[in-house]
Amino acid sequence: MRQTRVLLVDDHPVVRSGYRRLLEQDGDITVVGEAADVEEGHTAWVSLTPDVLVTDLSMPGAGGVELLRKVLARDSEARVLVCSMYDSAQMVRRALDSGARGFVSKNAPPDSLVAAVRAVDRGGRYLSADLSPSLLNRAEQDEAERLAALSQREFEIFRLLAEGHSPAECARLLSLSPKTVANNQTQIKDKLGVATSAALVHLALRHGVIDGRQPR
Repeated sequence: MRQTRVLLVDDHPVVRSGYRRLLEQDGDITVVGEAADVEEGHTAWVSLTPDVLVTDLSMPGAGGVELLRKVLARDSEARVLVCSMYDSAQMVRRALDSGARGFVSKNAPPDSLVAAVRAVDRGGRYLSADLSPSLLNRAEQDEAERLAALSQREFEIFRLLAEGHSPAECARLLSLSPKTVANNQTQIKDKLGVATSAALVHLALRHGVIDGRQPR
């Protein structure tokens, strides 16, 4: 039986212990590590390379959104699941917009966490049943609308950047000046509402602009 390897990041040891017992009860999920803050979590994620990272949003110092940023900057296909008591629509949207594959409220039934880990490990997305599905749909719709607002030139630059080409390579491939590409790159990020290259790649993968089937 294939084991789904999970890393838990939460500043409460009792919470992590409960997650571990819950996730490992059926035998197909193994918790390979735990961490109490963002720095510990990022270090553990790099060294352990888990299939799924489960993180809280609120922790001492930098929060879960910062951990999302750091992880996705290193691997744009990382599968991150947020489990938090801060489950307002704004916080859920912020987590999803930052690249989380799912969100489980700490008020949800315990089995929701197990279902979420399995769904995210398969490459899917997940919201616990106590959260409005429209949050997930709205996030995807907003992204689709922002993508549609790109000009043809911007879209081609976006696609090439998401494939890993440097701005200089984009300029050569599209017969444009490096300055033009640099200006367009800034405009593209502004239009798409992404701050980093990793977030740009993640958005492209979600919408099928580039092929994400290469080995992780």
